[in-house]
Amino acid sequence: MAVQQNKVSKSRRNNRRAHDSLVAANPNECPSCGELKRPHHVCPSCGHYADREVIAMVDEVDLDEDAA
Repeated sequence: MAVQQNKVSKSRRNNRRAHDSLVAANPNECPSCGELKRPHHVCPSCGHYADREVIAMVDEVDLDEDAA
């Protein structure tokens, strides 16, 4: 069982945890639609990445009443 040699002060203990804080997101504006997106990721609203369409987005799905 590990037993400490000397007491660790609150300051030294908290300094060890100084890098554990969360970092806020850094959203960028999509050049094609203007929505906020994560940097270096495909835009979830329009499907564009680096001025080209990577994912074809469907505007609206029409379901027939008898099919549903």
